[in-house]
Amino acid sequence: MLAAAGTLLVATACETGEGVDLVLRGGVVATVDADDTMAEAVAIDDGWIVAVGSDADVEGYIGTDTEVIELDGRFAMPGFIEGHGHYMSLGNSKTILDLNNVANWDEIVQMVADAVAEAEPGEWIRGRGWHQEKWDQPPDPAVEGNPTHASLTAVSPDNPVLLGHASGHAGFANAAALALAGYDRDSAPPPGGELVRDEYGELTGLLRETAQRPVSGAFADSQLGRTAEEIEAQFRREVMLAAEEALSKGVTSFQDAGTGFGTIDRLREMEAEDALSVRLYIMVRRQSNEEMDDRLADYYMPSEGDDYLTVRSIKRQIDGALGSHGAWLLDPYKDMPTSVGLVLETVEDITGTAHVAIKHGFQVNTHAIGDRANREVLNIYEAVFDSAGGAENHRWRIEHAQHVHPDDIVRFAELGVLASMQGVHATSDFPWVPLRLGDTRAEERTYLWRSFLDAGVPINNGTDVPVEDIDPLASFRASVTRRTADGSIYYPEQNMTRTEALRSYTINNAYAAFEEQYKGSLEVGKLGDVVVIDRNILTVSDEDLADARVDLTIVGGVVRYER
Repeated sequence: MLAAAGTLLVATACETGEGVDLVLRGGVVATVDADDTMAEAVAIDDGWIVAVGSDADVEGYIGTDTEVIELDGRFAMPGFIEGHGHYMSLGNSKTILDLNNVANWDEIVQMVADAVAEAEPGEWIRGRGWHQEKWDQPPDPAVEGNPTHASLTAVSPDNPVLLGHASGHAGFANAAALALAGYDRDSAPPPGGELVRDEYGELTGLLRETAQRPVSGAFADSQLGRTAEEIEAQFRREVMLAAEEALSKGVTSFQDAGTGFGTIDRLREMEAEDALSVRLYIMVRRQSNEEMDDRLADYYMPSEGDDYLTVRSIKRQIDGALGSHGAWLLDPYKDMPTSVGLVLETVEDITGTAHVAIKHGFQVNTHAIGDRANREVLNIYEAVFDSAGGAENHRWRIEHAQHVHPDDIVRFAELGVLASMQGVHATSDFPWVPLRLGDTRAEERTYLWRSFLDAGVPINNGTDVPVEDIDPLASFRASVTRRTADGSIYYPEQNMTRTEALRSYTINNAYAAFEEQYKGSLEVGKLGDVVVIDRNILTVSDEDLADARVDLTIVGGVVRYER
């Protein structure tokens, strides 16, 4: 048994004859320690690692009560840490239409028609995951490359429909949903949003950024009649669905990019009941600066070891997504030269958040995708650090950092700002990034992993699920090959090495959450969070890497998933 700090407290289990709880042996074990040591076996007792080394080194830890997992040459590594995702949205996405792999707009319309046939009159139809740039044919008619709501309204005249874009930065609504939101021909968009119109001034149904909120609000209003029991049951179901999906992909810890106090309260109750099976690191989101100043002290929950819920950071969002023309750019979009993107939350408001965070010892993690957005966030951080007397290991982050002017990379390093990036976004976005930016800007400013690493900026990796599949192996593969679905390679000079990509998904993510003392590597005194993969992802060919699968996911020495 180990203390939280990893100090041996009692005689090892091998000395008592009972043995430790779990031993994995006969494999290729990537410890991800400071020297990237490779081993064969791991012993875990009471949730903590007590031995790492050769099979012979752990033999003495095996007793009559020990569960022994024969790796048979398979690859074991620290559990993947999802560095940026949306946990409750992942769970919710399992309860609505999955539009990630549709071929075209006509297929979506048919899916909605099928859902309407099973729905009650007036019942909302929701879905998420469509991306117009991935369809095999453009919609007809189209405005700015996107469909109009006429065909959707035709199959669902009485059921409101809201379909979220894969990025989460746009949505599509039919006539019934637009009406419930109070939108009509004369409506003005809310600040930070756009209502797309056709050549006659009519709403097409496409809602960019904050323009989605009135429709989402109308859906929320439709749910007000539910009982407290129904609300709680739905919440717990979504938590369970998110956990099942995460564990099946080898994710043992999940950094949630934005949750309000109410959801944190519910998750805290579940942690107290031992009802959480994935370790959560929560960023506080959608609370005013005044409310955070009043309440953050009650929600400061740093990691103390074997935790399943920690809270010590705040999420803000200065701009939107590149795909939906919402990223805030220094220069106009190539394919929309009248626009430099959208500012979703003002510099002044985020600056206020940063001062509140300094006061309460919270990390600040700001969504910034465009090069102007990244520069503005760096300016905010630098000014607030200066006013506080220096950075002093705050480990503040910029979430995504997708499109950065090369002059600003050194500023990340000088300020100690972490680049929280998602490897899979590069290969997913590659077909249309040059359309938005032009080839020169796409090459010089997007997904600059090598430039960041060479400048000494740690990268923590993730998927932004449900924007992408939560699969860390897909994001790992994208990080080291930058190979797209059609075989194209996205500016390979910015690739990570296999070891760098592995560290970006383990120890770097732990560091980015102030948890490197407890997780992110397989070392004595750390948590027994392990994932077993069917092949060595550090050495197999790029082609074989695409077929790698998670066989086992272990959290705190307990097997939570087995393929």
